[in-house]
Amino acid sequence: MTEQSSDNYGKVTFADEVVAIIAGLAATEVSGVAAMSGGIAGGIVEKLGRKNLSKGVKVEVGEKETAIDLYIVVEYGIRIPEIAWNIQENVKKAVENMTGLNVIEVNIHIQGVNFEKETKTEDHAQKIR
Repeated sequence: MTEQSSDNYGKVTFADEVVAIIAGLAATEVSGVAAMSGGIAGGIVEKLGRKNLSKGVKVEVGEKETAIDLYIVVEYGIRIPEIAWNIQENVKKAVENMTGLNVIEVNIHIQGVNFEKETKTEDHAQKIR
């Protein structure tokens, strides 16, 4: 847990999981993000019927700063450098606004490309013929 000072009224603390959830939700808001890549642990949680809101997110939270790593799957056909920048901006803004922590870095790790939309279009075209 991270402590955030709040004048003389006491301390506010953030669990790493809270920062990870905020970052994960902010990343999935960006157009072109197909999914977050959660690995084996994330897959097990989803199979048990619980949505893992911090899937694909790793955070390091200090007293006043945080560093975030995001593991994502992008939609086919999007410009990856552009989507990465949009994710970084959206995550930084959301985490800083909601927690007051200074986001020192947001690292984007592209784990895959989703071709599903293209495949569905091709399948639909073949059915029409």
